[in-house]
Amino acid sequence: MGLADIALLRWPEEASRREALAADRVPRLLLLDDGISPPSAVDCLEDWVRVGAREEELRARVAGIERRAAAHHQNLPDIDDDGVLRFGARWVSLPPVEARLARALVERFGAVVSRDALSAAGWPAGTSGRNALDVHILRLRRRLSTAGLVIRTVRSRGYLLEQARPPSLLAHA
Repeated sequence: MGLADIALLRWPEEASRREALAADRVPRLLLLDDGISPPSAVDCLEDWVRVGAREEELRARVAGIERRAAAHHQNLPDIDDDGVLRFGARWVSLPPVEARLARALVERFGAVVSRDALSAAGWPAGTSGRNALDVHILRLRRRLSTAGLVIRTVRSRGYLLEQARPPSLLAHA
């Protein structure tokens, strides 16, 4: 991977393109003019740099995205049609609603999935309430922890599925 494999975007002019690339898990480098505040990162495949930055800074940002992209893509969870989620050497069998929720989270691994998107995935006929989603996310969190995965709540935005950090790394975080 090199600069040619990373999407360069003007921020905030290309905000909608950024969302589409994030959904497709494409590494992105946002280019910001002076005085423009950077957005909150939606996943580990994104960074930003000021227009006119020195070449060394640009190379460092690209190298960082490349390292994160390599780590991010080498160990992705997978869920099959029978509701069995596999992550590395671990696996967990999921009931139908939780499998549909997990599939939506796996498809956007490392990125935020809105509550609305999860509700639509879990209950395609639209028959769930707010509490039903909360209960199933709680159950899904417990089940996925055995596979080394964690669901994080992103306040006012939704949920994010990522690899759980080993206990040795948590002490230094």
